[in-house]
Order: sequence, then C-alpha cells, then structure tokens
Amino acid sequence: MARAEVGDEQRFQDPTVNALQERVAELLGHEAALFLPTGTMCNQIAIRLHIGPHGDEIILHRRSHPIIAEAGGPAAHAGAMLSPLDGEGGMFTPQQVEEAIRPAGDRYSPRSRLVCVEQTTNMGGGRVWPLEQMHGVLEVAGRHGLRTHLDGARLMNAVVASGVSAADYGRGFDTAWIDFSKGLGGPMGACLAGSAELIAEAWRLKQMMGGALRQGGIVAAAGIYALDNNVERLAEDHANARLLAEGLAEIAGVEIDPSTVETNIVIFGVADAPELSRRLEERGVDISPLGAAQMRAVTHHDVDRAAIETALGAFRDLLAA
Repeated sequence: MARAEVGDEQRFQDPTVNALQERVAELLGHEAALFLPTGTMCNQIAIRLHIGPHGDEIILHRRSHPIIAEAGGPAAHAGAMLSPLDGEGGMFTPQQVEEAIRPAGDRYSPRSRLVCVEQTTNMGGGRVWPLEQMHGVLEVAGRHGLRTHLDGARLMNAVVASGVSAADYGRGFDTAWIDFSKGLGGPMGACLAGSAELIAEAWRLKQMMGGALRQGGIVAAAGIYALDNNVERLAEDHANARLLAEGLAEIAGVEIDPSTVETNIVIFGVADAPELSRRLEERGVDISPLGAAQMRAVTHHDVDRAAIETALGAFRDLLAA
C-alpha cells in the first residue's frame, strides 16, 4: 500500500485502481468493474441500477444482507419493494422465484424487477449455492425479463470450497461483486462488475453516494495483494470453522450440525446468547449473538488453530459452570 502508484481515480488516472478494476472484471466474467469503499455500497448501487421507477420489487432471501444489514437502503436509495423468500441455508429454489414473480401487467402489484443471490450465504451459515441451483434461478429470471445481481461478499470462499471458478458463478448475473475486507484480509473495499454501460452509470452513483476516493490506489493495492496472496489460504479458514463446529457439537448446551458448515461461518444455538457472548468476551473470545438463542462465529485471516482451541476451552468452562 505504501508503494502504490496513485492518481486521481475520479479522472481515471489512478493506475492501481484501474488495474484492480480490470482484474475483477475478468475474474467475474464481465466487461467492466468499479472499485467501491464497501460491499454494502456495491449492493446499493446495483439495486439502484436495476430498479426502475420507485415501487419495483426485488426477490431475495429473507435473511440476506440488503434486508438485515443495510439500514433500509433499498427503499431509501431506490424506492424498492422487497419480496423475501425462505429457504434452507439462505438459499431458495427456482420454483420459489417462479411463484414470487408478479403477473405481467398487473397494475395493482409492484413489478417484479430484480433477483438477488448471496454467495456464500451469510446468515444461512456460509453455505455455497450449487451452480445448478443458481443457474435454475437465473433461467427463471431471464425467462421473465428480470435482472439479476450476485452479492459476492464471500464469493472467493465459495470458489475455494467448491472448485467452481468465480467467472462461472458471476458471468450469468447482470451485476456481481467481491469484497476484499472479509476473509481476503483487506482493510476496506469491494469491486462491482457488470456491463460497460452499467458500470458507467455506477460511476455516477458512486459520486452521488459519496464513494469517490481520489488517490484510491492506496487501498486498491491491498485488494490486489489479497487476490495474489490470500485466496487459496481461505481453505485454512474453512478447516478452522469445521474444527470449531465439531468441537462445539461435543459440548452440552450447544446445538449445531457440523455437516452444514461448508466455509468460514458457524451458526449455533445456545440457551442465552447475549450473556454467553458477554462472558466469552471477558475471556478474549469475540463471538456475536444472533438474538436470544443463536451465535455466529466467523473464522478469518487473524484466527488460527490455537485460537479455535482457546475458544472451545472457553465454551467448555462457561457452559459447564
């Protein structure tokens, strides 16, 4: 980052930003890409790109990031209605999409406009969408003239876990993005990819939403480093997550099926999640509660096998007490 060659990214003069954008566009199988400060901004700009007049509808999972963690952004920025679907592990089926699409020409209902898929699923427990299921969703959307968006915050985790390329996951969508600040270890930043026409309009929305960075190459360099050095090592995070899940399954008072842990997210049940989270923090273990009776642990670049053992030891002691 300190050695990054920089310029004014708003005038397309930052060579490091330009290089990262070109690389991500190729990685995801699209014409162009745009470097943005956050993945949430990727989602919000993409939704704004795809939603027409206010009142159009997005079909997405009930626990996906735009619903639970973006402060009502789809409504505020795009005037979007949301059609939430249920589904195991944060995934839904092509048939569910078919049934959710509004009849064409119905002036009483919002118009179905966009389908969003999250890969891997966040609150679904880091599950990997099977390529065939994803293609089924894309086929239904395409047949009805809907646009499609891939929330790829942890797309590279899916790539490492499945062996399917990022382009094979991404190219069927109108827009797709990856994040550098999750398991890839970057301090910030994400990259949204799509057609040249869509990305040209996304530049305008980036300016509108306050995402322009000037000498953005300082942080874009971290994204390039992450792609060069930190993709394959995601397998270590997956192994540590499985180790944690298997250890938790042996502790009385924890509800978890380790076979559902496919990448780096471990979601499990306990009797009093907020209290247990507070007491774990006192032991130096940071795991967030999900409501009253669930917790969510995420393995990443700064969590090694020894840290997993430390966490399991804290769980054993606290739950036994």
